[in-house]
Amino acid sequence: MTSPPLAVPLPDWDDPLPTPAVSPESFLRKTFAIVGMDIRKLRRDPSELLTRAIQPALWLLVFGQVFTHARSIPTGQLPYQDFMAPGILAQSVLFIAIFYGIAVIWERDLGIVHKMLATPTPRAALVLGKGLSAGVRALSQALIIYFLAWWLGVKLNWHPLAVAGVLVAVVLGAALFSTFSLIIACLVKTRERFMGVGQVMTMPLFFASNAIYPISMMPSWLKAVAWANPLTYEVDALRSLMLANSHSEFGLLMDFTVLISTTLVLTLIGARLYPRLAT
Repeated sequence: MTSPPLAVPLPDWDDPLPTPAVSPESFLRKTFAIVGMDIRKLRRDPSELLTRAIQPALWLLVFGQVFTHARSIPTGQLPYQDFMAPGILAQSVLFIAIFYGIAVIWERDLGIVHKMLATPTPRAALVLGKGLSAGVRALSQALIIYFLAWWLGVKLNWHPLAVAGVLVAVVLGAALFSTFSLIIACLVKTRERFMGVGQVMTMPLFFASNAIYPISMMPSWLKAVAWANPLTYEVDALRSLMLANSHSEFGLLMDFTVLISTTLVLTLIGARLYPRLAT
């Protein structure tokens, strides 16, 4: 008689085997490989970028024009249209990034996540690569918002270092919120639950920031929320770099420190939770 075949145990994704230590150079190479993979997907269907530009365009062309003439929001020496333009850019980045987790759930359903976890790529590189790829998508929104702002007469700062700083802030903001989105996807695991949570989170993050009105107008409790909101620091950095006659309320060092440190913390949390998608 032949003995029955031995059962092969399935891997425990909740407690995966540790990946071997890699050098910083190897980590970056693997991270940018993930970014390149997502960019190639975008090249096949660039229409997504244009459709996502409709909402920020409406905010600038309708909401911004109305409140500029109403003069009901005190913005100091800045016209309201100028004050609002960087906030709408941050809003566009947020809306792109916060729903990025649904793409990860699609990859889980297609079996791509399982294949990724079977490779020796560090989990943090997988998460950070996803975040940076969202930043690349957000750069197209920066170009569109810059064009619309220029067309509407917003006084922009065209210094090369300022423009470079805006692009860095856009990528960091997108990486931060897309990583946060990935964490939510790892917890809820289904598209229906994720869409509900994403919609609940988007509006509070946007309105509890300095994107469309200054923090000085807020009640005390909302000021505390705004100071703890990373979007506030992204908007502050964009406003001080993007506009010709503006300055940073918190300081650029503080803005970028918050964006970078929060992204790193969320990347570590996401790296820990990412294997749960496979279960």
